[in-house]
Amino acid sequence: MSGKSVKSKIIATAWELFYEKGYTETTVDEIIEQSGTSKGSFYYYFHTKDELLNSLSEVFDEFYAELDAQMDDDMSSFDKLLFLDYEAHKLVEEKINIDILSSLYSTQLVSTGNRHLLDYTRTYYTLITRIISEGQRRSEIITDMQPHEITNYYAMCERALVTEWCLNKGTYSLADFSKKYMPIMLEHFRAM
Repeated sequence: MSGKSVKSKIIATAWELFYEKGYTETTVDEIIEQSGTSKGSFYYYFHTKDELLNSLSEVFDEFYAELDAQMDDDMSSFDKLLFLDYEAHKLVEEKINIDILSSLYSTQLVSTGNRHLLDYTRTYYTLITRIISEGQRRSEIITDMQPHEITNYYAMCERALVTEWCLNKGTYSLADFSKKYMPIMLEHFRAM
């Protein structure tokens, strides 16, 4: 098993347990046992359980890579962006504990160190930027703004939808909420 796959197994298992049992109730030993890895492997990648909270961006990036492979090349750039938004928010709704997500967002707000959610080298940002660039070449998206500027706006809209959902304690479907409002938020960028 390669080093990356061990780390990925630990992260995926941890987030499944965080969702099922809650962060506080999940132990490092349970993560090790259910991931089929060793204590040495766990501590090679993570000094503490707390460090796993910063791995959520890796969970999402693996998911975005899977979604990228599923998308039909003939889809319009807008349809691709809306597909990614809906599927990611469905993942959040179904697999990420809202209390942990709220805590992660709040720690990113006060953090003076690395803000993993804003790492522009992530799969998320490169994928969105690629789709927007493609949309500009196809005359589907306006060209009077740089792709990275539109990507930043897209990411801001996604964070706004998630934040609103967290503030409302997940009392409605995030995926359905996004499906309704994200097209409105992106309409300005559609080339006429």
